[in-house]
Amino acid sequence: MQRIFHTPEGVRDIYNGECSQKHRLQGDIRKVFLRYGYEEIETPTFEYFEVFSREVGTIPSKDLYKFFDREGNTLVLRPDFTPSVSRACASYFSPDREVVTLSYTGQAFVNSSSYQGRLKETTQMGVERIGDSSPEADAELLAMTVECLLAAGLTEFQVSVGQVNYFKSLLKEAGLDEESEERLRSLISQKNYFGVEDLTQEQKMDAALSEAFQALPHLFGSYEVLDKARSLTKNPEALKAVERLEEIYEILKIYGYEKYISFDFGMVSKIQYYTGMIFQAYTYGTGEPLVKGGRYDELLKHFGKPAASIGFVIVVDSLLLALSRQKIRLPEEEPLCTITYAEENRREAVMKAQSLRKEGKRVALRQKKEEC
Repeated sequence: MQRIFHTPEGVRDIYNGECSQKHRLQGDIRKVFLRYGYEEIETPTFEYFEVFSREVGTIPSKDLYKFFDREGNTLVLRPDFTPSVSRACASYFSPDREVVTLSYTGQAFVNSSSYQGRLKETTQMGVERIGDSSPEADAELLAMTVECLLAAGLTEFQVSVGQVNYFKSLLKEAGLDEESEERLRSLISQKNYFGVEDLTQEQKMDAALSEAFQALPHLFGSYEVLDKARSLTKNPEALKAVERLEEIYEILKIYGYEKYISFDFGMVSKIQYYTGMIFQAYTYGTGEPLVKGGRYDELLKHFGKPAASIGFVIVVDSLLLALSRQKIRLPEEEPLCTITYAEENRREAVMKAQSLRKEGKRVALRQKKEEC
């Protein structure tokens, strides 16, 4: 039997300078979380399947790593932190009485198809603000997103903001069946204008509603997009969703981060638990979003403690890749000092090394090899 020493597909070793850069990056992001008063939490790497079931609306079952414990219960390697943190919050906190702010760092596992070329294990860092339905909470998480990316060293990036309730309000008005809804969601997400046009004609939609759906794939850009979104509909819930984004934008102007914000009404997430504002952050050098987040006001009902909530996750691996491709390096660690000694000088070498280490220096001891 041939012995296999390379890693499985979708995972990799991180070593040498890249590993130290990753740890430095995580430390800088963690400082942002702490500055905003978020308390750290650790949840298990694996949970019961019910935490990530279809009813929760997270990663599809086919993309989960599933296995069984001794009692026959189905367990899942954590694919998404938000349901895990929500479960823990419902168990140990009271978000119905006070706002709970939590941050985390850890590994997530998604068994994606090999042809997608994505990592199946990623390091993720994020926050969840639970028990707060205010637009101030939405603006705070967008501001934190901007600060985390600035702390990482990025200067050119964009946080794209969408609104799930705008799309859902139009869907409800259209009265489509589940299959047509899913097809429309996919076409808009792909920004397939012609596909959306064909579907609205097939469904014989009202002209104004058809025009609104056809506009969604192209409805992205700066603040002026909100005026266009407002002009497309008279649906009260959709207009309320636009007003919410306008208020969030005004609060962001107080932070001074509005220049990093754009809007995209064609952003339709595959995560089903999102209920309001959603957002993703992008930069050049990687096609994947560095940050993904949004409001999920219905999720904690699944765990027995209803509470309005919002959160985001930073995919550290994607952020590292972007920094590398943009040739941005984080500050180096203290230079390594190497003390080489002969056996008869061992005592002096150890004492010198310890003295330097107490000063905060990085010191490696190396004994001279005997020459042949």
